[in-house]
Amino acid sequence: MLRRSAALFVALVLGSAATAGCSAASAPEPAGAPLPSATAAQVAPVPTTEAPSPSAPAPPSATPTPTPGAPVSVDVSGTVTDGLESPWGLAVLPDGDLLVSGRDDARILRVSARDGTRTEAGTVPGVTSGGEGGLLGLALSPGFAADHQVYAYLSTASDNRIVRLGYDPARPAGSQLGEPVVLLAGIPHGPRHNGGRIAFGPDGLLYAGTGDANERPLAQDRDSLGGKILRLSPDGAPAPGNPFPGSPVWSLGHRNVQGLAWDPQGRLFASEFGQDTWDELNHITPGGNYGWPDVEGTAGRPGFTDPVAQWHTADASPSGIAHAAGSVWMAALGGARLWRVPLAGDRLAGAPQEFLSGTYGRLRTVTADRDGTLLLVTDNTDGRGDPRPGDDRILRLVVNGR
Repeated sequence: MLRRSAALFVALVLGSAATAGCSAASAPEPAGAPLPSATAAQVAPVPTTEAPSPSAPAPPSATPTPTPGAPVSVDVSGTVTDGLESPWGLAVLPDGDLLVSGRDDARILRVSARDGTRTEAGTVPGVTSGGEGGLLGLALSPGFAADHQVYAYLSTASDNRIVRLGYDPARPAGSQLGEPVVLLAGIPHGPRHNGGRIAFGPDGLLYAGTGDANERPLAQDRDSLGGKILRLSPDGAPAPGNPFPGSPVWSLGHRNVQGLAWDPQGRLFASEFGQDTWDELNHITPGGNYGWPDVEGTAGRPGFTDPVAQWHTADASPSGIAHAAGSVWMAALGGARLWRVPLAGDRLAGAPQEFLSGTYGRLRTVTADRDGTLLLVTDNTDGRGDPRPGDDRILRLVVNGR
């Protein structure tokens, strides 16, 4: 996508949900089976302060919570680490260290929050990289401090799937991961639109964003796992209370979900790649139909839920999102910038603001750390970016109210 400016249009959520029954989606392997080896609106820019050079992160400091509709500034306080290859997923460990996945090399690295030192936890077997597939999202179990379980979304030669692995940092570097256990297989796979973001919600259940694998009808097919947000129990079974009995589907009509985040009231938001016209930020409701491929962006059509906000694709191509300081923060790949979307409940509280436009290239993942700072992952080594010295890197950002 060209990195060019375009006007930003926003739309309030109209809120509607589709209701119907659905049978459980089938998977080629039972949950719990071991993973086989693979064979094959107008926006006014806001000034930012850049990091002078890669360095250890600044000590955590309290970050004020701005009024949702008020402008803020963002400072890059430091570089946590650099020299990463095609980083994708990010998880914050209880001690503040980070786990980061490499899409193309299938490795999980541990990054010290103190000095940026990297240790290889291990390589996840059975991963097939290529196109937009590979080792993608990471999530820690809700009981990680006790059970040391890591969840991963990955691509094989035939499908995308969600697995669980034990993690023991006391073992030698490179061999700290246990054998992966398949929790859900059969998510459609293709060279494009593989989804990949996973996260545990405030309800303790696992959510996964999938793509249509470049087969558009899958997004409206309730028997397919493609083009959906899925809601699962920690063992991979369809979660109790899902809108379609026996099915893991939580919402449908998605082209390629890339980010998941909740606000303090438990509302779920998701970012989504559009095709040629509109990228979206959506408020997700159970059973909601978000329109793809019949609708892209705001349409006001009965039966479909309009986005909270939309962007021309050159300004966004959104990936990961985080909720912090009364806003959703959205990393943009093609747009090469960080968007702040101020919210009042499930509606916009003001015009979105852009930060770091073009400064660090493609931005893949943003995560809220527990001290109120944001962690931002660049992605210029994925074959679509322009790598710069030190790429790829994890930056620490401080949000300041005005």
